[in-house]
Amino acid sequence: MVVLVLSACPAGLRGHMTRWLLEISPGVFVGVLPTRVRDLAWQRVVELSKDGRAIMIYSTRSEQRLAFKVHRHEWEPVDIDGIHLMHRPHTNSPAAGRPRAGWSKASRYRKAAKQSAKRENDEQK
Repeated sequence: MVVLVLSACPAGLRGHMTRWLLEISPGVFVGVLPTRVRDLAWQRVVELSKDGRAIMIYSTRSEQRLAFKVHRHEWEPVDIDGIHLMHRPHTNSPAAGRPRAGWSKASRYRKAAKQSAKRENDEQK
């Protein structure tokens, strides 16, 4: 069993993958492939993905019974005591989880209100 998830990839790559796998949702492909075809399909994904990202999960003969390959993704597979896990990098910057300032009209209105309240406080002093 193979599951392939493509994000921000060209439409041509998605069309190419439908030759071997079923697209059950946009960018999500499922199917059963022999090892050789699976490896060739992964090579095509790496060649054609351009700036996109891809994750392939496939069944193997291991304790976990699955393995994964990652292409241009911030999460990386790691092996901990024989078990494969996905490691999400830790960001120390406090603004990493927040949207950037001014990204919507609502945030602009809030910022303007804060600035006007600050000016009023400064004038009262």
